Amino acid sequence: MPRPTIPRRAVVSWVLYDLANTIFSMGVVSLYFSLYVRAEVGVDRADAAYGLITAVSMGSIFLLSPLLGAMTDRARRRMPFLVWSTLLCCVCTALLSRGPFALSALLFIVANAAYQAGLQFYDALLPEVTTEENRGRVGGLGVGIGYLGSFLAVGLGFVVATDQRSLLFTIIAVAFLVFAVPCFLFVKERGNPNPRPVFGWRVIRESTLETIRTLRSGQQYPGLLRFLVGRAFYTDAINTVISYMSLYTVNVAVATGLSSEAGEAQARLVLMSAIVFAIVGGLAWGWITDRIGPRRTLNIVLVLWMVTFGLATTVGFLTLPIGWLFLVAIMAGIALGGVWAADRPYMLRLTPPDRVGEFYGLYGMVGRFSAVSGPVLWSAITWVAVSRGGLAPLTGQALALASLLIMVAVSFWILQPVTDTRRDWSLAQADGNPQQR
Repeated sequence: MPRPTIPRRAVVSWVLYDLANTIFSMGVVSLYFSLYVRAEVGVDRADAAYGLITAVSMGSIFLLSPLLGAMTDRARRRMPFLVWSTLLCCVCTALLSRGPFALSALLFIVANAAYQAGLQFYDALLPEVTTEENRGRVGGLGVGIGYLGSFLAVGLGFVVATDQRSLLFTIIAVAFLVFAVPCFLFVKERGNPNPRPVFGWRVIRESTLETIRTLRSGQQYPGLLRFLVGRAFYTDAINTVISYMSLYTVNVAVATGLSSEAGEAQARLVLMSAIVFAIVGGLAWGWITDRIGPRRTLNIVLVLWMVTFGLATTVGFLTLPIGWLFLVAIMAGIALGGVWAADRPYMLRLTPPDRVGEFYGLYGMVGRFSAVSGPVLWSAITWVAVSRGGLAPLTGQALALASLLIMVAVSFWILQPVTDTRRDWSLAQADGNPQQR
């Protein structure tokens, strides 16, 4: 039976949620909470303390992602999961910096885990607001509009003094909720015609066993496991460069004769350049995805990432002027928008409709693993190169960037046998072997 026309307000509301959660991601995770930690524990302990808090939060949702996804597949609707995870994130965010540091650390762990859980519920709603013909454009629009949330989050720092942290966190929480509400109201799900119990120890056991069976029987889902492994490599590289690009920019600035203060100012400009072109990239790559397919689009984007990492590495090894990093930022922004515009529709091509929640749980699980493993690898390489090898910090970082280039190249190689041809999942249910067409 043909699907009813998807209302435009549903599409707009889904896109706005991308903007909403980006406000939290940039404002809390990337900017202001780390400054709060630095003020509370001191400069020397800040990196270790923030790293530990983040690792605990990401580690918890890494373990829970497949279970949460499987639970949403059992439920009548996914939207209640998104509503409650968003509310939990917003409440915990609003309470940050209003009590002892240990309490704020715990609140951040819960808020970030709830945000990460909400991401997978949100991604799993993509089929409800798209068709196969416009999935790339709508997903790319979400990516592009989502990055506007980064501007809003950064802009708060110019309106509200950064030492008024409790007020900053409250404003971010309110903004997140306000932009999320339209998604709750206007995105209508077709619903699960065969809902099953969602809570209880038996459900946890059955869902866990089902996920294990999925991983063991990868041949029933052509390309799924290879895609997830490849995704682990490229998201590892991307998450890591996002975390360390500002520090790398400062070191390039100092090595080329600028002061640390001037280097920090340049780092902010480099970051803003990347955000601008990520917005443009998300919109453009979404259209390209619909025209040539997610597989070919992702391949092009990964090649662009390899060129970007190659140029960034050369800047460090040859101590090139900092102006080269603006070109790196432009290329990285364009490539960043392309990754998310292509790999969400790609994942849907590999996913049976009745297990979208579970499979997006695995998809999210891979991303969270890379968010922990990438910075660990970067730290290990720079420690060996600088502390043990006696190299300059900028050279150590260039070596770490070279390792990211290798990761993307490996992911490109892993993904080549995977196809994005549409599977006939109706036949899969009959004989356990999905047909491609």
